[in-house]
Amino acid sequence: MTKPITIYIDADACPVKDEILKVSYRHKLKVFMVSNQWMRLEVGKLVEKIVVSEGADEADNWIAEHIGANGICITADIPLAKRCLEQGALVLGPTGKPFSDENIGMALAMRELNQHLRETGESKGYNPSFTNADRSQFLQALESAIQKLINS
Repeated sequence: MTKPITIYIDADACPVKDEILKVSYRHKLKVFMVSNQWMRLEVGKLVEKIVVSEGADEADNWIAEHIGANGICITADIPLAKRCLEQGALVLGPTGKPFSDENIGMALAMRELNQHLRETGESKGYNPSFTNADRSQFLQALESAIQKLINS
């Protein structure tokens, strides 16, 4: 028997929590909302809030230690994405961009470059605002990831 599909959310700054819950309920999938602080979030039979101790990577560590090949991680954190990929999981950014073995190296390199540019004052580090198109693209990507695991 294969392990059930489970969704792990790096929840502290995730803008698509409500969308994830809607999709997970439709498919009856277990969701772990992992954060460093208590959040007012819906919980139920399928949704479990995990509040980890304070610390820079505590939520990331919890997710990376619990996720597996039938897991889907939702995160904008590129090092966490890499750790989840190493566990065989599927990983999506909140805009629906999938992380993969093929693109994670470039994503890490760009992250380091952008960090260097911010530290040297070359860049202010502004992120574009989250749009309805991003939300729609995310929903399509999450549905595709679920179907991929269902059909594998």
